[in-house]
Amino acid sequence: MSSKVTDTQSEIEQTQSSPRGVLYVVSSPSGGGKGTLIRRVLDVVPDLGYSVSYTTRAPRNGEVNGREYFFVNRKRFEEMVTAGDFLEWANVYGNLYGTSRKQVATETSAGTDIVLEVDVQGAASVRQLGLDSVSIFILPPSPETLRERLLARGTDTPESLAVRLRNAPEELSQYSSFDYVILNDDVDRATSQLAAIISAERARRSRQAGLVNGVIRKFKPN
Repeated sequence: MSSKVTDTQSEIEQTQSSPRGVLYVVSSPSGGGKGTLIRRVLDVVPDLGYSVSYTTRAPRNGEVNGREYFFVNRKRFEEMVTAGDFLEWANVYGNLYGTSRKQVATETSAGTDIVLEVDVQGAASVRQLGLDSVSIFILPPSPETLRERLLARGTDTPESLAVRLRNAPEELSQYSSFDYVILNDDVDRATSQLAAIISAERARRSRQAGLVNGVIRKFKPN
């Protein structure tokens, strides 16, 4: 697996000088359940967007182009890499995945918070950008559960399944680089915890300077 980060200095400078939305970077090993938790949180947390990534892998059953991913061929993806269209991109188990620079820049500049669903490579790449981001690692409760979830997807060959399970310990070891860790042993509890993290981060003093100053001005004598 390999990853590539594009030059985002102008975006970083804008982030430092004006209020922007926050990137919530959610990651886990394959089969960790990050996609399920994100979909549930998007239904209950207001004013939260989702970054629809581009990928060269084939759609799984029930996936819709433009909803889960933008599905493109490798030639098109590589053209987008050359054009600098990705905030970050990575080669994951032979398939390419990339985060749209334009969508993230447009929505965060408008003050919208966005969830990024990425693997541990993508999460590391986003951290390097220096943007206002919060990283959340989804921890599967056991190797048996992880294997069951991967089998339930029905999309992996025996060889691919073996590789994903073999790589899981190394991916799990990256948890210490994240701001938060959620144990995904119960989907309702894990969803509530993810939503609570977003709510708590939105309440940080550093992100509410404009709101606080506006209230304080009301208390000043005329």
